[in-house]
Amino acid sequence: MLSRVADSLYWMARNIERAENNSRVLSVQLIHMLEASDQEVMDRDWGEVLDICAAKLDYMDRYERIDRETIIQYLTISPINSNSLMNSMNYARENARATRDIIPDDLWEVLNEFHLAQKDWQELPNTRQHTQDYLKKVKTTSMTAQGIIESTMSRGIPYTFIKVGKWIERADKTARVLNVICEKNMKEASYGTNNYYYWLTALQFLRGYDAYIKEHPPTMESRHVLDFMIKERSFPRSIRYCMDHVMEAVQRLEGGKISHYSKDLFQMLETIQEEIKEADIEHMDMEELMSFLDHFQDRCLTVSQMFSETYYLIEPVHVR
Repeated sequence: MLSRVADSLYWMARNIERAENNSRVLSVQLIHMLEASDQEVMDRDWGEVLDICAAKLDYMDRYERIDRETIIQYLTISPINSNSLMNSMNYARENARATRDIIPDDLWEVLNEFHLAQKDWQELPNTRQHTQDYLKKVKTTSMTAQGIIESTMSRGIPYTFIKVGKWIERADKTARVLNVICEKNMKEASYGTNNYYYWLTALQFLRGYDAYIKEHPPTMESRHVLDFMIKERSFPRSIRYCMDHVMEAVQRLEGGKISHYSKDLFQMLETIQEEIKEADIEHMDMEELMSFLDHFQDRCLTVSQMFSETYYLIEPVHVR
């Protein structure tokens, strides 16, 4: 398989996963806003949402202040935000188009159908209901695309490149959400704020509430939530689960062997697995946890770069 095809598969998967994750974060935030009883509560946490969606620095450079309606537009359909939902789905479609002879026809049709419908959505009034409908469409398209991949693709090299992209993106997002919530919790601890809300929100952002509450009814302690989302081996959005699957995918690419060109990548993945395994999450304070999560996000960036170098993937700027 050509390296440019492998690269397109990898970034198609990352952008589909990124769009779904960010749409869920924004959807949960909008629901919390609707449930709020006063204006101050409605306007809180939007800076954290920008942080989670990796858009805060660019947003503040352009707008210099936190404004709810501007943020919603910036995160959904803004053409100037490279991580907006619209751009992420466009990048996914562009990469899918470059691999049409590799991916299932149904996958291309789902992504192309969303692209065509999105043009009409942009012309509709910017109402709260319209925004929620758009977020739902993004999530449904992403889950449908991933269902097609799982149910129709042979477990060969193309499938494996898709899975590596998905799991790296998901692990990074989990770490980013937890890091932002840890920072928020630490800042407000001195004010005696009940942190139940923040850890509930973290689980909702990561689709982990139902799975967590079955393991830890009816508690919502930070140490339990963090340990679950970082080290739980059976939950498909925990950091450990994601990185275990990245390792499995790379082993599949190499046929269970370690080649001279993949040695460094394997060593890095083994190091990450060991760091996660040895981390005593339940006994770390918030600063230590933030340091651990920062370090892991750096590791994700390193793994992505090493994976690209190992398999000679190209790195077009417009899909980052």
